[in-house]
Amino acid sequence: MDKKSILISVIITLSFIVITVLIISLLNKNNENAYIKGNAVKSSETQDSSMSSHHRTPSPADNSAFLSLLNKPAPDFTLESFKGSEVTLSKLRGKNVVIFFSEGAMCYPGCWNQIDAFVGDTKLFDDKNTLVYTIVVDPRQDWKEAVDKDTKMASANVLLDTNKQASNDYEVLTVDSSMHRGQFPGHTYLIVDKDGIVRFEKDDVQMGIRNKELFLELDKLI
Repeated sequence: MDKKSILISVIITLSFIVITVLIISLLNKNNENAYIKGNAVKSSETQDSSMSSHHRTPSPADNSAFLSLLNKPAPDFTLESFKGSEVTLSKLRGKNVVIFFSEGAMCYPGCWNQIDAFVGDTKLFDDKNTLVYTIVVDPRQDWKEAVDKDTKMASANVLLDTNKQASNDYEVLTVDSSMHRGQFPGHTYLIVDKDGIVRFEKDDVQMGIRNKELFLELDKLI
């Protein structure tokens, strides 16, 4: 074989190798793009699903079960207070009891302002033979962080309903003021008289301070 034939053979072989390498490279790139695109679609679907879950429309409010407690014996409970003691409702006979079911630590400023107002009017409630308890479903540490920010709340009588038993018994997880229905109460009041009967209920979607209204209702029990 002459030199010219050898050169032609080498050129053909090299050309074949180069073409083969280019084809393999293109195939790998297409597969990589398809993989990335597929994962991007899956990621987008997952994100959309997560966002849909996060922004899911809350279940419809239902105040009927809560309102049905009026003029009936208040469901009993034993809860640990933030201060460390246990409080049993049935052991408070002889006193009127204001119960405020609150959305808790994340309900700033509405619920915090109401709790501060309870503390500020402690003597006025005492004069009406009345104890005031705020019930939250927050873990102790979450409530501690709230108290660290608003130290006045450290003096409040706050009960920790971490398993939501009392909140369920009083049907306050589905009321209008609850923005996280089924998970957190909203801004809901009850007055239990000295005989343990529910004499007043209010679910407050405006999340205001209702001490004056509570005083008027307590005066009716004298």
